[in-house]
Amino acid sequence: MLTAERRQFILEILRRDKKVLSSELSAVLKVSEDTIRRDLRELAESGLLQRVHGGALMAAPVTASYTERQMQAPQEKEAIARAAAQLIRPGQVAILDGGTTTLQVARQLPLDLAATIVTNSPPIAIALAEHPYIEVMMLGGQLYKKALVNIGAATIEALGMIRADLCLLGVCSLHPEIGISVQNLDEAYIKRAMIARSAEVVGLATAAKLDTAATYVVGSIQALTYLVTAPTVTTAQSIAYQNLGVTLIRHDR
Repeated sequence: MLTAERRQFILEILRRDKKVLSSELSAVLKVSEDTIRRDLRELAESGLLQRVHGGALMAAPVTASYTERQMQAPQEKEAIARAAAQLIRPGQVAILDGGTTTLQVARQLPLDLAATIVTNSPPIAIALAEHPYIEVMMLGGQLYKKALVNIGAATIEALGMIRADLCLLGVCSLHPEIGISVQNLDEAYIKRAMIARSAEVVGLATAAKLDTAATYVVGSIQALTYLVTAPTVTTAQSIAYQNLGVTLIRHDR
């Protein structure tokens, strides 16, 4: 089998099983584990998978610009946002993480809702600026232009002064074994701080982000109280997360 054929086979197995093990691939393909590790390394460098100890997982979706991400799965994100917005109760303090799905949550909040929203996202703060009863607390810091969120020590310090009832977390990658992960280290620190300062945590994830992994781990699946996702998620995927104690909420179509 040619190298290109072998690597295509690896990707097909990965798409089917959501993970591959170097030892199993070595036995099936009748090549050394060194050869398999080299294949996985090359595929990872091309952004086609995420290497982990002993094998590989599906890679996180390629991070596009904020504007481009707003055009990805807009109906799915809007429906997820409708379900998530219902979790914010009157009088609560809720942290809204940055992201295009959490921006949709801000737009879905009822006009009669009186609550406090804490966010590091300028677009979310702007979206809520004219809401009649929501108090907006904007977290400062350095603007990470690709994601349009504030990051850094100042952001983390401000979060340290807050005790929130709820955190709605934008998810880059979610995997039962790896947990919550992202592609930017500073964002990982911010998300960790948001989780630590919240009584309950809601993960918002489109179907494409489930069972994938990125470079920087935010925390385990058990950090989530709820996972709001798509109805297209399979029963097998649902069970894997529910068995870890997460309450799954599928949005309506």
